[in-house]
Amino acid sequence: MESTTTASSSTSGSPVKLPSNTVLSPNIVNTFKPAKVFKKHCEEGKQYTSLSFDRKGELLMTSADDESMQLFDAKSGKHHKQFLSKKYGCHLARFTHKSSAIIYASTKGNDDIRYLSLHDNSYLRYFKGHTKRVVSLAMSPQDDTFLSGSTDDTIKLWDLRTATSQGHLNVAGHPSIGYDPSGMVFGVALNLNSTVLMYDIKNFDKAPFLVVHIEDPILRTRSYPPRVPVFTSISYSNDSKWLLVGTSGDTHYVLDAYEGNIVARLEGPKEAANMGLERAMIPPHERPIDPHAGLSGEEVKWSPDGRYVIGGSIDGSIHVWDVAPPPSEVDPSRPAPGPGCTLYPMKSFENAHPKGPSRVVAFNPRSAMFASAGNELAFWLPDPKDAFGTGNEGNGIVNQL
Repeated sequence: MESTTTASSSTSGSPVKLPSNTVLSPNIVNTFKPAKVFKKHCEEGKQYTSLSFDRKGELLMTSADDESMQLFDAKSGKHHKQFLSKKYGCHLARFTHKSSAIIYASTKGNDDIRYLSLHDNSYLRYFKGHTKRVVSLAMSPQDDTFLSGSTDDTIKLWDLRTATSQGHLNVAGHPSIGYDPSGMVFGVALNLNSTVLMYDIKNFDKAPFLVVHIEDPILRTRSYPPRVPVFTSISYSNDSKWLLVGTSGDTHYVLDAYEGNIVARLEGPKEAANMGLERAMIPPHERPIDPHAGLSGEEVKWSPDGRYVIGGSIDGSIHVWDVAPPPSEVDPSRPAPGPGCTLYPMKSFENAHPKGPSRVVAFNPRSAMFASAGNELAFWLPDPKDAFGTGNEGNGIVNQL
């Protein structure tokens, strides 16, 4: 049964319209609340594993380890359609540049990437070539090409118009990949030596133009040898300034996207810093001796303005870090950027997913709205009454950013 909690006195569960000049100030971020929670679209005991908004921010596609994909209307807050992939499983569902089609990775049977028309639930193409599970999938922000990374130690470049890969890279280990907003550069995070590689898409088969080894001085003081977190995702901010490296542990990293220097470490609240999704599933959430990368990679995301990072955690909480505040809003006590700069959440939404981990998060690219999921899916909206001191009610999409 669907449970609805509205972010204003409206009882429809639809997004609340905010003033057209709204920006994501800390005051607004602090007022986010779950506007609608969907409880019946993922099997009990299973979890959502990916979320993807279309380019207009009007639709949301999910994938889950119950081998289903669900399409939701982000404007009306309603479930639209279910797509099943029982034979081959599904993960990393991504909208193409058309809201009528997606690509997604298989999780059993074979390791193909499937190109699905949502209009008639038919497959447009199969992308064959990987020999082990695809663990990272990124659509180009500029054209019909996309990248895939697999545990077969390869990264492939594809074009939606042909089933043959357009390029091939040999890498070592579990690759996470992400495009720069220009589509001309992409980053690769590898767990071997905690390495980040940056490539020019026009020279796909050439050596990376920048290689960075992430060395965390704080972890060295906590244990020996240092317990290095497993990299699970990499993503650029929309202004191309920052690079976010997500991990399966308790620390995520923000890098300078041009030089690769560590700008900040992101940790959970000081009094309860546990975030790592590869921990045990029940309290006390103790870290396994050998952390590994499972179906993670969706647990940390940028806000559209590139200022905030939102992340899930093992205990179901959701944390928000203010990574890039304007100079006029920088707290004097804030540590200087660098490898030793540890940032704690400006806001934590505790028990956001009380049944288990808040495993995946995604910010709407066009609106002041984000989604989070574990076993349940939640749409979050700012409460206009708390944010602006007045009830500004109304249905329809939230303001454009």
